[in-house]
Amino acid sequence: MTGIANPERFGAVGVLMGGWSAEREISLKSGLAVFEALKSAGVDAYPVDVGRDIAGLLERRGFDRVFVALHGRGGEDGVIQGVLETLQIPYTGSGVLGSALGMDKLRSKQLWHGAGLPTPGWRLLASADDCAAAVEALGLPLIVKPALEGSSIGMSRVETVAELETARRAASGYGPVLAERWIDGGEYTVSLLGDRALPVIRLETPHAFYDYAAKYEAEDTGYHCPCGLDAGAEAGMAALAQEAYRLLGASGWGRVDVMRDADGRNWLLEANTIPGMTDHSLVPMAAAAAGMGFAELVGEILATAEVGR
Repeated sequence: MTGIANPERFGAVGVLMGGWSAEREISLKSGLAVFEALKSAGVDAYPVDVGRDIAGLLERRGFDRVFVALHGRGGEDGVIQGVLETLQIPYTGSGVLGSALGMDKLRSKQLWHGAGLPTPGWRLLASADDCAAAVEALGLPLIVKPALEGSSIGMSRVETVAELETARRAASGYGPVLAERWIDGGEYTVSLLGDRALPVIRLETPHAFYDYAAKYEAEDTGYHCPCGLDAGAEAGMAALAQEAYRLLGASGWGRVDVMRDADGRNWLLEANTIPGMTDHSLVPMAAAAAGMGFAELVGEILATAEVGR
């Protein structure tokens, strides 16, 4: 099957995109791709550029369900999910709690660490005074990350304490900042759809890491699927990603990013509860490797829309 069976069963579908986060432009691309796939498959779909008046707009429009294609704050962090729960409109992706935890890298790592799942060591950089202590505890190099942003926005690799403070200041414009131990090894991503994992993708980039440019702009980023792991190693990585996702209370669909070091140990980096759906995005690539076209993927995600998670 390459399209969407019985598209009329979905009723009127709003595709939520845009929003007000730092990832607005990527969300618009994702949302338009989803909308066009739904429309071409015969679904009664409508694009919705989300603003602060979204609750009233949704109440007036009376959609039967919505596909959430929002990235970042306001869309991926439980905020829009709370609105949809209040209005009792079935929606795709994780519920309020899973969305909030998945968006917060710090709390994701605290939960994983507390449950005994492997995630690189980290320190919260609340001020410049924390930089030297972070280097002493974690060593160098480090990766600096805003705790509440996606798409690698504000992230950088640092080699010295001085670079760490510069990176901390730059990232602090996006909220709380983490310094995380650098893992040398291969970078992988596990796409999740319902209760199954799609084929794992190994990422390869000449950049220091898989940053914003490598994700959305570069033409020299390598996407390897099959990922090159043997069947047992790939299954183990997929099982770890599924466990990590469930632990956050996340559901429906999503993606978990993993590093694999030279000793074959997997390290959880972060979860994405509303991954990108652009022409550079990873979930559609993994679905294609599993023999699933883009419209079919969108239809499967839409079929999981519900309230009350």
